[in-house]
Amino acid sequence: MKRVFTFALLFISFFFIFDTTVCDETVTRDALLKFLAEVSNNNSTILGTNSGWNSTSDPCKDKWLGVTCNAKTLSVEKIILDGYDFSSGTFDATTICNVEPIMDTLFFLSLKNDLLQGKNFDSIDKCKHLRHLVLGGNRFSGSIPQSFSRLNNLKRLDISNNRLSGVLPDLSRISGLIEFEAQNNQLSGEIPEFDFSNFVAFNVSFNNFSGSIPPEGDSFPVSRYMENPLLCGSPLARKCSSLSEDSESADHDKPKSSLSRDEILMFSGYFLIGLALVLLILLCVYRKRKQKQQKKKESRIEAMKKVAAVDHDSTTTSMDQSKKGASNSDVSSAVISSDDSNTAVSQSLVVLTSPEANNGLRFEDLLKAPAELLGRGKHGSMYKVMCDNPKMTLAVKRIKDWSITGSEFKKRMQKLDKIRHPNVLPAVAFYSSRQEKLLVYEYQDNGSLLLLLQGIQTGQRFHWSSRLSIAAGIADALAFMHQELQQDRIAHGNLKSSNIFLTNNIEPMIGEYGLMSIAEINTTTASNSHNVFPITDENVGAIFKEDVYAFGVILLELLTGKVQNNGIELASWVVSVLREEWTVEVFDRTLIQEGASEERMVNLLQVAVKCVNHSHEARPSINQVALMVTTIRDEDDRSIEVSTSTSTII
Repeated sequence: MKRVFTFALLFISFFFIFDTTVCDETVTRDALLKFLAEVSNNNSTILGTNSGWNSTSDPCKDKWLGVTCNAKTLSVEKIILDGYDFSSGTFDATTICNVEPIMDTLFFLSLKNDLLQGKNFDSIDKCKHLRHLVLGGNRFSGSIPQSFSRLNNLKRLDISNNRLSGVLPDLSRISGLIEFEAQNNQLSGEIPEFDFSNFVAFNVSFNNFSGSIPPEGDSFPVSRYMENPLLCGSPLARKCSSLSEDSESADHDKPKSSLSRDEILMFSGYFLIGLALVLLILLCVYRKRKQKQQKKKESRIEAMKKVAAVDHDSTTTSMDQSKKGASNSDVSSAVISSDDSNTAVSQSLVVLTSPEANNGLRFEDLLKAPAELLGRGKHGSMYKVMCDNPKMTLAVKRIKDWSITGSEFKKRMQKLDKIRHPNVLPAVAFYSSRQEKLLVYEYQDNGSLLLLLQGIQTGQRFHWSSRLSIAAGIADALAFMHQELQQDRIAHGNLKSSNIFLTNNIEPMIGEYGLMSIAEINTTTASNSHNVFPITDENVGAIFKEDVYAFGVILLELLTGKVQNNGIELASWVVSVLREEWTVEVFDRTLIQEGASEERMVNLLQVAVKCVNHSHEARPSINQVALMVTTIRDEDDRSIEVSTSTSTII
């Protein structure tokens, strides 16, 4: 009898557990289908016919597109749907975060560049295990609710490129936050006092923040704070002043007293006399300044005429002499060549949105400043220029014989200035004449990715996590720029490791974006033995995939530690090694010695090989590439967190 009773209890328990599991799976599937219907505005086919999202399948067992589950518990851990045109859809946080099976296991939610509307964000904190929340590139508006500050496990928050306004919640309460990107919104108020020592990425540029930048905020460059008119403090040029606070305090402490009629008249007289003196001084200063400006203008024109009179050969010679300490006039003449003798006087430097450059950078400053030749390439030369007024170090790209008119060049530069990404190096200013063009950038002290890769051969350490982070940053930036500029037919066209610059935090900055026209990219494609396409609207996408190929070569350089002058040669070598099934032989030995995950290295290698396929049709889109690389990076981050927590417990 006991055995029968025990068996009955076991049967009932099993049935209860089985029924609960089936119920959870049904609730999860229904919630995800409702979520997709809302974001796609009932157009589920936007994910493709093989996405798996339907009522007859299971999101975990049938591996729905963009959904990642725990292999053991079959619970949803990640939802990543980036780069889809959900322009008429809405993200409702309650649909995901009010469903118990999902809210208890979801730690990664990414809806980047989906053009979504949003609502019910006050329920987002119910997804209490979220570590990565990526909502950039949508149409979310209104203020950010306090619920965001209750996401205690959050490590990455991206709300950039939206229409959000109002004051930020107290996100400094989230002690583990290491990435915060909120650029290109209308946010206001003061920046929370984050622990910047933990941050690896931070950007609040192009908003309406006010007050002083918190302590240690200057560990990030000016570009992360620019275009906030009321923001002050290092690293911005605007200094914060406590004058108004001091005066208010003094007025508060000062005992009130009344003035007699005679005293009022006396002080009024003093004021009028002082005002008259001030006006007289200002008038004198104005006249002197006007005379001085006229003299400067005349001397500038004379100087530019002298520069224009130097022939091209002497220009090159003076540039070589600059390394040996040539005089400033010799060195600066190398930046502007003799070919501009008829046009240099009529042209001027166009300064873009840079706080330092707008503080007084002029064309004659570039002429007078000492310059150092950094290198010559197929498309021009690069110089390091050290200006005294304003005090800044610049990198000047000199482009000759570019078959683009001055007006087209100006239009292109102004367009690129409006489309900004934290991993794309923006131009500070530009100059255009009939024979040559100049592009001015902020000089990056940490050099390029090429130099870092070359340092491996001399024993310099380049960790796997840093390589993976750089790859993800480049891919994300390319995906953003392609999406914003494909209609304008502006691709990179010359992507390579020497054009990837590194910030003080070893973040990648893509340089020289947009310096090749579609026609020039097509010509380069022909010289690299790829297919040549007629330049039509249908084939522009294929030409953009040349950037995908170039990114694949960069991935191979990161994985192999090898740098080739010809990217095709490196790609061919890797493919030949893989054909012989010697996969491990491809990887940089220092990565193997470091103990980097072989599985994730192989996964990244597979992405690279897809990118360098000679058929542009077989290459994935840059959005797909960015998603794959980011997923590998996040898996690596998660494994580090798990190993760290395990070692802490032990």
